[in-house]
Amino acid sequence: MYGFNESLDEAVVKPVATAYKESLPEIVQIGVRNFFSNLEDIFIGVNNLLQGKPVEAASDWTRVALNTVFGGVGLLDWASEIGLEKHNEDFGQTFGRWGVGDGPYLVWPVLGSSTLRDTAGRIIDIRVDPLRNHKPIATRNVLILTNGISRRAYLLDASRLLEEAALDKYVFQRDAHLQRRRSLIHDGSPPRESASGRPFSADAGVSPVPASSDSDVGQPRAALPPALATSVRGE
Repeated sequence: MYGFNESLDEAVVKPVATAYKESLPEIVQIGVRNFFSNLEDIFIGVNNLLQGKPVEAASDWTRVALNTVFGGVGLLDWASEIGLEKHNEDFGQTFGRWGVGDGPYLVWPVLGSSTLRDTAGRIIDIRVDPLRNHKPIATRNVLILTNGISRRAYLLDASRLLEEAALDKYVFQRDAHLQRRRSLIHDGSPPRESASGRPFSADAGVSPVPASSDSDVGQPRAALPPALATSVRGE
C-alpha cells in the first residue's frame, strides 16, 4: 500500500501540487490554507475539551469566531496575530490521551500512515468534518480536492527532505509518524519509555523527556528536520 501511494503521488498528486504552488501567488495559497485551518479549529476545540483542556478549547473557538468574522471566513488568520495559538488535536489523539494504545501501524490508500487507534479516530473526524458534510456534493468534492492539493503543495519541500534523508523511506516515515503522534498526544512532552515500550512509572523517579531526545529508549534515533516532522500525516 505504501508503494501504491508513492506511485500515485509521483504520477498525479505531486505534479498537480507543484503546478498549484508555481501558478498561484503565495498570498492566495496562504488564504486557502487559513480557510481550511479555520474549519479544523471547530473540532480541535472539541477534542481539547474532551482531553480536559477547557482553556485551550475556549482559545480554539475564539480563533474560529475572530477569523470567521474579521478574517473573511478564515482567509486571514487574525487570531494568530493577536497571540491565540493554533493547536493540533484530533480524535485519535483524544483516544491516546484516554489511554488507548496505538495498535498496529497501518498505511491506508491515499490517506497514508496511521495506526489502528488513529484509524478509529479518523472515522469520527470524517463523520463530523463540516467540509465532508457540506452540500451540494459537487461543491464538497471541489473543496476536499482543493484542501488536499493545498496540503500537498505546502509539503513539497518536506517530501524532498525525506527523499534525501532516508535510506529506507518506508521505515523512516513509519518511525517518524509514530514518534510525532506520540509527541502530539502528550503535547510535546511524552513520558520516557522502557525497553519494553511501556512508559516508566512515575514512582520510579524518572522524569519525562521530550520525544526528540536521543535518550528515549524505543524512539527512532534519526533527528527529524522541523519541516520533515510536519510532513507525516496524523496530522
